[in-house]
Amino acid sequence: MQYQEFLDHIYQKYSGNVKLELNRMIGLLADMGNPELSLTGFHIGGTNGKGSVSATLEALCLEHGLHPGLNTSPHLINYTERFRIDGKEAAFETVLSYFHRFETLFEKWDASFFEITTAIAFAMFSDAKVQTAVMEVGLGGRLDATNLFIPDIAIITNIGLDHVKTLGGTKEIIAGEKAGIIKNQVPVVLGDMEESPREIIEAVAFAKQAPVYRYGRDWQASISKDDVSGMNFNYSFGEYHYDNLYANLIGEHQAINLGTALTAFLLYAKKHSIVPRESAIRKALQTINWQGRMQVLSTSPILIIDGAHNVHGVQALTKTLDKMFPKRKLRFLISILGDKDYSEMISLFCESAEVIYIAANKSDRAATVEEQVAAIKKHEVPFKTADSVAEALQLALSECNSGDVLVAGGSLYTVGEVIQAFKTNA
Repeated sequence: MQYQEFLDHIYQKYSGNVKLELNRMIGLLADMGNPELSLTGFHIGGTNGKGSVSATLEALCLEHGLHPGLNTSPHLINYTERFRIDGKEAAFETVLSYFHRFETLFEKWDASFFEITTAIAFAMFSDAKVQTAVMEVGLGGRLDATNLFIPDIAIITNIGLDHVKTLGGTKEIIAGEKAGIIKNQVPVVLGDMEESPREIIEAVAFAKQAPVYRYGRDWQASISKDDVSGMNFNYSFGEYHYDNLYANLIGEHQAINLGTALTAFLLYAKKHSIVPRESAIRKALQTINWQGRMQVLSTSPILIIDGAHNVHGVQALTKTLDKMFPKRKLRFLISILGDKDYSEMISLFCESAEVIYIAANKSDRAATVEEQVAAIKKHEVPFKTADSVAEALQLALSECNSGDVLVAGGSLYTVGEVIQAFKTNA
């Protein structure tokens, strides 16, 4: 079975099986020999920033000589991006062999696409005897397939409105779902979030006797410099104080994401008698391997891609852009999913847009060009349409001068298509 054939098969056969409950995952993993029970490490939930925190934890582990496994979702271009061991993406043949090895069990338990992916990650990491598993929550937390993993440290990055039809229509309800990853006596690191949802999470942690380490109270991260070349920030937590840390991720929100990861790593290091080295920390933050999040693809013109895919994410993106390019109108290439609040997301983009290029990405959940155009017309911002993300990118770049700024995003699907198109035409 070739790559595309495999991907079509698991999408078509298993994508319709989504059901938020853990019973079939419990049964599936039991039949597989419970590979998740041999793993320790980090479990990362939250509305936005999960991937950046996960990739930062991987980099910190690698620079301290650990043996990490990283499982993230979704992928931007290749399904194999979801599985990394020692910083290296799994070979397709390896992933396929795990699928065939457990295919009869996937059938027996009527497993979903994400349950299969998570089960493969557990088995792969267990067989590789990874020292530290870094597991990103797929959706919510309480009923997510990853939640059978018992970590050393749990992380909740932030709380915003997303997947409201599945998780609930208020931040407080969503916080309760995210708090479901908290385990008895397992420390929890919290990023920046509003008081009301934070109190929900802290109440769950208190009931489970899980220590909480909160941004702004227990640890601090403040940006000192941010431009297209990278970011500098200061960090403090207990006895640890690091000034002028440089990271290859950009954006004010990323300083908090990096601080969240660093706090979790320092707690993990203490538990496992690992001595954190400042030199290793500084090097790790310069070598984070994470595509599509405030990533600069070109400097003439400036082309930035970002996977902001909900209102909370677009607010963070536009806040960063306002600080990096003050009082400046920018060009945007966007394609948003139809099950998101695309009208409000487009409203935020329009506030600083000189022109917007619109397309529909290849996801079957994509909002149509007509739907997105109708939202833009409410704001009287110039726009142009294209038949695909690739064509929209070509059109946008053809109309950019060397000093212009083009920001592409609205969905991780869009970012993946922009990356592919840019590489093809580079």
